[in-house]
Amino acid sequence: MNKLPTNLPIAITLGDPCGIGPEIIARAWRDAPEISQGCFVAGDVGVMRRAMGLLSSGPRFPVCEIDTPAQALGVPPRCLPVLQVLAVAPVLPWGQVDARAGRLAGEAVLWATRAALRGEVAALVTAPLHKEALHAAGAPYDQYPGHTELLQAEAALHLGVPIERMPVRMMLANDELRTVLVSIHVSLRDALNAITFDAVLQTLRITDAALSSLLGRRPRMAVAGVNPHAGEGGLFGREEIDVLQPCLAVARQEGLDVHGPLAPDTVFMRARRRANGEREFDVVIAMYHDQGLIPVKYLGVEQGVNVTLGLPLVRTSPDHGTAMDLAGKGQADASSMIQAIRMARQMLA
Repeated sequence: MNKLPTNLPIAITLGDPCGIGPEIIARAWRDAPEISQGCFVAGDVGVMRRAMGLLSSGPRFPVCEIDTPAQALGVPPRCLPVLQVLAVAPVLPWGQVDARAGRLAGEAVLWATRAALRGEVAALVTAPLHKEALHAAGAPYDQYPGHTELLQAEAALHLGVPIERMPVRMMLANDELRTVLVSIHVSLRDALNAITFDAVLQTLRITDAALSSLLGRRPRMAVAGVNPHAGEGGLFGREEIDVLQPCLAVARQEGLDVHGPLAPDTVFMRARRRANGEREFDVVIAMYHDQGLIPVKYLGVEQGVNVTLGLPLVRTSPDHGTAMDLAGKGQADASSMIQAIRMARQMLA
């Protein structure tokens, strides 16, 4: 992906208004004013004012309405700019799955994605949406399992290419570990069927391109095996022999710095950043969703960031959901949102 202009604001989507998304945005403005400056919320003014009212400690500050993304760059510090990108939202109950909330969240993401593709914003940070609410909202949102698939479809439409020519991958990252997934939101049975030569090689290429831009050098990529002990020479499965080893051989011929396939029960420890700042690998390529996400989330959901690789735009998101049980109580932790904004800025640098 080519470097995007940095003299544009960053759009932060509202998230599900019944969940903690609006609150963690408000807390990010309060707790990290240095990184929220130059950002704005694509969503609803009333929802954000209601969320600001949840902050029980520390300063509260005004929520101001802006008319264009560019106006966000001139907003004074300690002021949260909101661009009203959807019809004025009704007051919805905290902590409940609601089709109206799903539609509002979906509309905000669609608007912000299209604005990024038009070059009106530098990057997109998405607050959590609720997949059940999104599906309940009906067309067009019910055809997308989540953010990643929606952004992929919009990017393909914008560029006029079939969706299969817009391959994307999910990277979960925190200060200690990065992992990229070969498959995302599919059943485990389907995920195992998705471990093909082409899918793994495509994942390696996308990861190499994205992290080369971020790190300023080619990343050292560790490839996790599919089976226990990475198959133990075929005793516990042949995916490593039949798929991964031939794939990695081609990747090495292309100049990619790849290692493996490695035992999945130890590879994440080897890739974890040590106390001295060093790490054996820059990223682990995981074969399916839970294999890659459990280690990252175990290290701390509050610090994790979800990054979509392969898009013609920068998109990051907190590594947690809508936390309906916490919504409206003023207890949500904004750390992951702050990290997501910081990661977006790093990817633009």
